[in-house]
Amino acid sequence: MSAATRPPTTSPTPPPPNPPASSSPGHVDDPTHPDHPAHPDEALEAERRHLDRARADLARMRERTLGLTAHSGDPVSAAYLAATLHHRAAALIDDPSAALFFGRTDHAPVRAGDPAERWYIGRRHVADADGDPVVVDWRADISRAFYRASRAEPMGVVRRRRFGVEAGRLTAYEDEYLTDGDAPARSAILAHEIERPRVGPMRDIVATIQPEQDEIVRADITRSVCVQGAPGTGKTAVGLHRAAWLLYAHRDRLSRSGVLVVGPNSAFLEHVAAVLPSLGEVRVRHTTVDALVRPATSVSRRTAPRRQGRSPQRPAGTEPVNRVALQGDARMAQVLHRAVWSSCREPGEALVLPRGVRRWRLPAHRTAEIVRELRTRGARYGAARDMLAHRLAHALLVLMEEAGESPDDRVQDAVARSREVRRYVDDCWPALTPAQVLYRLLAEPAFLAECAEGVLSADEQELLAWRTPPRSAGSARWTAAEQVLLDELADVLQRTPSLGHVVLDEAQDLSPMQLRAVGRRCSTGSMTVLGDIAQGTTPWAAPSWAASLAHLGQDDAAVVELDRGFRVPAAVIDFAARLLPSIAPDLSPPVSVRDDPGTLTLVEVDTAQELWPAMLGAVRRALAAEGSVGVIVPDDWTSRAARTLAGKGIEHLLVGQATEPADGAAEALLDAALGEDDAPLPRVSVVPATTAKGLEYDQVIVLEPARIAADEPDQRTGLRRLYVVLTRAVSGLSIVHHSPLPAALTPPATASPPTRSCSAGDSSQGRQGP
Repeated sequence: MSAATRPPTTSPTPPPPNPPASSSPGHVDDPTHPDHPAHPDEALEAERRHLDRARADLARMRERTLGLTAHSGDPVSAAYLAATLHHRAAALIDDPSAALFFGRTDHAPVRAGDPAERWYIGRRHVADADGDPVVVDWRADISRAFYRASRAEPMGVVRRRRFGVEAGRLTAYEDEYLTDGDAPARSAILAHEIERPRVGPMRDIVATIQPEQDEIVRADITRSVCVQGAPGTGKTAVGLHRAAWLLYAHRDRLSRSGVLVVGPNSAFLEHVAAVLPSLGEVRVRHTTVDALVRPATSVSRRTAPRRQGRSPQRPAGTEPVNRVALQGDARMAQVLHRAVWSSCREPGEALVLPRGVRRWRLPAHRTAEIVRELRTRGARYGAARDMLAHRLAHALLVLMEEAGESPDDRVQDAVARSREVRRYVDDCWPALTPAQVLYRLLAEPAFLAECAEGVLSADEQELLAWRTPPRSAGSARWTAAEQVLLDELADVLQRTPSLGHVVLDEAQDLSPMQLRAVGRRCSTGSMTVLGDIAQGTTPWAAPSWAASLAHLGQDDAAVVELDRGFRVPAAVIDFAARLLPSIAPDLSPPVSVRDDPGTLTLVEVDTAQELWPAMLGAVRRALAAEGSVGVIVPDDWTSRAARTLAGKGIEHLLVGQATEPADGAAEALLDAALGEDDAPLPRVSVVPATTAKGLEYDQVIVLEPARIAADEPDQRTGLRRLYVVLTRAVSGLSIVHHSPLPAALTPPATASPPTRSCSAGDSSQGRQGP
């Protein structure tokens, strides 16, 4: 293996012609060739010239796109074409902070005498003026070998080259020969890219996708995939890159049907929102389950968000956990179905239609047959109601024809719209809205008992019913769980449109009714389901993926496990894995494959008052290292944590729905995070424990783990919440506590006792252990 590790001091020269395709891709024997191992600097300089050329070609492609004019025969087509050109131009914007390619594959000739091939792999396709590829998209089939080729199965690759990149400039390269030479050492460039510090939102992983991840990314669109991924295995990034690959491989199909990414909360969506745009996909919608099912008008009946990016939320504790769990139970679907269809009843009177001088009479037994037949067709309530008017009109036209008249389609339409037919339909098949049905179900115990008979017990019915109903359905303030019930009712009334593909992250936390809500939005499409059973932090968390997939309507989805951790270092994941026997005994512990083992620091203080100075000391130590810092605290400690940092002049960002400190400093920082001004993001974030899922920071400080676990309704959920919190660290984890750690985290008796120490700059004494 040869690697250039020091960049030349000369500035790049104008781009030369592309290296000929016939150049030898293996070990270079010509001592004057730039790729010869004796000339690593010359080889790196040649690659920089190729990068300059690629940037020039990309700029030319964008200028050509901007120079096109949308011409069409009608305004609608012209507007659509103009929008397409706009999105195309946006996708061709060069990011100077990133290189256009990150790897290269050199292939052996397929047949003797054929030229060898060389492909540069990047985030997007770049072609020269003649249309020949200068950089190929990482999603193209030819790029598959960059990710999957091995010495056991080289896939025609003789040499794989990885590039080190800093601020958009090539700084190094590594060569891996797959057909001869010694077995390659672990890639230092790959390790550096995975482990380098990060500040801001999640970035793409196209340069570091591993073979097992690539298999998931490129799974066929007809196949739904469920990824069981331990912390740090990259499951979220894999799901997002799968969406990008599907949009590339099935552009026409998915541009019509759409792709949706569903995440656990708004903070998570802000964290991952930049990944797909960085890959050139700017038209994928991101949402949470709550926002997905919430009608547009419901926000006005709640506390509206003060700033873009925040979601309204009901005060914690306003709904008993057992009631919310019952509302999310799959049995509610049957109760709601009964509630809707109980409104449909067989007519007891004949339908009489005056027309001209005659009165046409359709007997009750005949109309009842029509109603019964429509009820057994499996159509939605609203669709069947619409059909009823036309079926009645058709039956009346049959009577007219039997009497010698000759009515046509216009007569049938007029009969279906007549006052008599519409009134008859309203009597036996009334129009309903989701809010009307749910209001009656929760406000009328007798109606609830009728719909829940044999499904819910009497105690469950009492728990579900409103104690003090609102005056009307229009004045009801629906909870998040009730919004999911409204969404279910809306689907019983009218079928929910299906998307082409849905990426669902943190799926283990969703209730059966929430899973049904997501699943019906891809009833004719496919899904990528992401999660970790061990990180289920709701009382209704999934017991198994089989159960969750059944509620999603994706029983045949393939379940794939990722257990190699690329983000969380060994010191952190091994410590957090002590919780697995208590929270997910069937899962095997994840294995960190990082070279950097990371750091783990336990700081125990003597009194509760000493927690805050100890937290400040931990933050200062974390700021001495590179990268982002996350301070994760019990939810109701968020304001005090923010005030403590602000009091010492430490800039920070508040994440999630937490209350801002009085000085408003975090408000301005949040504006910067949302792009409302040009201020840089602060390195420190204060994170409520319930918002930490899906986020990651280089250094994490966790305050009072026992309190975080105790805030949950039961022990298993509390320990799962703690498992999530402990696994947010990319480089180092510091735990500051006064209360004893949960027993599951207690080190073995053979471990050395903690030593008493005082951190520099702290006023508190702490016990700091390994």
